[in-house]
Amino acid sequence: MPRLAAYATALFVLALAAAVFSFVHGSWLGVVWLLLAGLASNMAWYYVRRARARRAAGAPGGAPAAR
Repeated sequence: MPRLAAYATALFVLALAAAVFSFVHGSWLGVVWLLLAGLASNMAWYYVRRARARRAAGAPGGAPAAR
């Protein structure tokens, strides 16, 4: 898993935990945490898919493909 995808996944898990914690304590601030969790989830999928596409294109070591 690419490093940025791992960071985004960690952010997703932490934001989701913060959202649950906020909602359990009756705060509507959890909505903001849910939006952040959704953004982080999309970022993680993007970086994973980008790394797979680069590997499939034959770029060595996940390096950026030549343009």
